[in-house]
Amino acid sequence: MTIPSLSIMLAGPRGFCAGVDRAILIVEKALEAHGAPVYVRHEIVHNRFVVESLEAKGAIFVEELDEVPAGVPVVFSAHGVPKSVPEEAESRDLYYIDATCPLVSKVHVEAERHHSRGLQTFLIGHTDHPEVIGTMGQVPDGSMILVETLEDAETVAPVNPDNVAFVTQTTLSVDDTAEIIALLKTRFPSIASPRKEDICYATTNRQAAVKAIANKCDLMVVIGAPNSSNSKRLVEVALKAGCAKSVLVQRANEIPWDELEDGSTLGITAGASAPEILVEEALDAAKRRFEVKVEEIKVADENVTFNLPRALSA
Repeated sequence: MTIPSLSIMLAGPRGFCAGVDRAILIVEKALEAHGAPVYVRHEIVHNRFVVESLEAKGAIFVEELDEVPAGVPVVFSAHGVPKSVPEEAESRDLYYIDATCPLVSKVHVEAERHHSRGLQTFLIGHTDHPEVIGTMGQVPDGSMILVETLEDAETVAPVNPDNVAFVTQTTLSVDDTAEIIALLKTRFPSIASPRKEDICYATTNRQAAVKAIANKCDLMVVIGAPNSSNSKRLVEVALKAGCAKSVLVQRANEIPWDELEDGSTLGITAGASAPEILVEEALDAAKRRFEVKVEEIKVADENVTFNLPRALSA
């Protein structure tokens, strides 16, 4: 019996970013320093494999602080939290460690700066995403307006059109966001912009890597979680860049292997909160079914690292 052939194009960079690495390490270091259990408010990053791995080490994940008993540490997720969350922790005398990605914290600082200057701020992002909830919670109600789509950008009505600014969620589609920003700048010529683009380096690089291979692939597989914004954007980017089909999977067993024929080309990438072990799992699964040839296409090298909080870095 002849084994069908399959070409795999691996997008590079892919997988963990510096903010995710840091957040996971914060939970692990907190467990080393304080012992189990360590509580974590919300998923530390959007990936069940990561969450379950940390649960096995003694982390307990909760939705809100009222589920955290007194006397144990609590970690805030990489997505960032509204100001009300650390305020509640302090009112209960809880010891907390903030694992917010520094690039998200940068957006928080920008939002506060715009507010201090009396500017009403547009936040380009997705409703109910934890990062959006955290960013909007940095300023008083009404001082920030969520803009999700071009249609929103066309119709948004600030109190004073000459007194506005914008910030963005860090995990958006680079191209879609550029269109929204261009429209806002046309409508509001005096709008204040971030000093440096808010979409993070990892999101940008992973989308560029997908664009580089998408039109050469019969199927693009994005390994990531269904609630991961950056992973969902990679699926969309692949389709827009010319791939006939693009799917989001959590594990190798969800890949539609039966849709791949002899001589097909499969593209594989992973969202910023998906560990490389899940990519290796997909490659192993492919090798059990096909004669596989693997080629990695890398569009950028990443060497970004972030320091741990002072309390854990000693």
